[in-house]
Amino acid sequence: MKRKILYSGAAAALLLMMTGNLWAAEEIVLDSGATAWMLTSTALVLLMVPGLAMFYGGLVRSKNVIGTMMHSFTAMGVMAVLWVIVGYSMSFGKGVLGGWFGWEPSYIFLSGIDTAIMPQGIPEYVFSMFQGKFAIITPALIAGAFAERVRFRGYVLFIALWGLIVYNPLCHWVWSGDGFLFNMGAAGAIDFAGGTVVHISAGVSGLVAAVYLGARRGYPKTAMRPSNLVMTLMGAGLLWVGWFGFNAGSSISSGLATAQALTATQVAAAAGALVWMLVEGLHQGKATALGFVSGILAGLVAVTPAAGVVKPAGAMALGAIASVLCYLAIIMKDKLGYDDSLDAFGIHGVGGIAGAIFLTFFIRKSWMAAAAAAAGGQWSIWQQLGVQVVAVLVAIVYAGLLTYLLVLLVEKTVGLRAAPQDEMAGLDHSFHGEHGYGMLNAS
Repeated sequence: MKRKILYSGAAAALLLMMTGNLWAAEEIVLDSGATAWMLTSTALVLLMVPGLAMFYGGLVRSKNVIGTMMHSFTAMGVMAVLWVIVGYSMSFGKGVLGGWFGWEPSYIFLSGIDTAIMPQGIPEYVFSMFQGKFAIITPALIAGAFAERVRFRGYVLFIALWGLIVYNPLCHWVWSGDGFLFNMGAAGAIDFAGGTVVHISAGVSGLVAAVYLGARRGYPKTAMRPSNLVMTLMGAGLLWVGWFGFNAGSSISSGLATAQALTATQVAAAAGALVWMLVEGLHQGKATALGFVSGILAGLVAVTPAAGVVKPAGAMALGAIASVLCYLAIIMKDKLGYDDSLDAFGIHGVGGIAGAIFLTFFIRKSWMAAAAAAAGGQWSIWQQLGVQVVAVLVAIVYAGLLTYLLVLLVEKTVGLRAAPQDEMAGLDHSFHGEHGYGMLNAS
């Protein structure tokens, strides 16, 4: 019960669910206000997927626009179906196989939650659908790392396996009431809305896949300019709007915690964008539109694990820190020579790591006091920092290792790297028989 007080994110939402008797329907009163907000948040998070498709689609060459956008849209189908069949059970069921993942037979096909109302006063259907959107967007983020060079069928098999073997166990460890990271230390690893579960896992997995598959043909000698930066800016705008559901929705309520998370989200994104413009202007002499939206994303990613525990000043600091670190990561990518096509690791991996670790130094005092009380009177930021570092390392090692094995498996079976002739012709023509702009254009 003590963690339900400390946490207001997705982890706390399931604490009662995961420990003994779930709840009796007659004891729970449906909260129409909280339900309405969670329905809205669910829709906002889903909106992020077409937003991501536009963001990524505008950054690739015109011959790959449809193929790149299909990576995001396909995840909406593949991951949503898998989530209903077994994903929710694997993520939020009781731990099996030593706690590797969860399992609850009544969650298969969501068959056992038809009339269930959660302690927060919302139907469990709503919570399951809200969490399902996270399972959709996470593998879609990975696709940015190897954009313009993968087979469509290989991608579909990869994200299906990745969701089952990587995402669901990580989700269980961090957000389920009996997950080992959820129960580490006085208050568990802080991940309000997906710093480790979503961004670090996606960023690291993208890096591993990109390095294994190798660079795009012609990279870095051939210029690979974005086909439509206007679309990328529009996509970034949709992502920013959708992120309010992503973060504020993770309060699983409609109240003070929701307002705190929403405010932190807004100011972190703004600070990240402004700092990126400043750094880019000083370094390159110009502030670019792509840099501005990159800063937005860096700030949003960094505040995602912290939105429920930091005040606005801390959120702005996290956005600024992540913006600088992500900018440096992209510069290092160019120096090291690996082809993270759309900077999935540079933004999501680095930003997620920065947010998950540095949030420790900006936690509001009331939260730390509650954590200390839960620990018997003593819990310091250094102890919490240790928990955060462990969670980050677990996410990096697990996602990285399993992704390597999955990429190897898919490449050796159905094939993941596109054939040279298919890559040269473009994903749109080779795998979909279509052209994004209604004309043959291989530029």
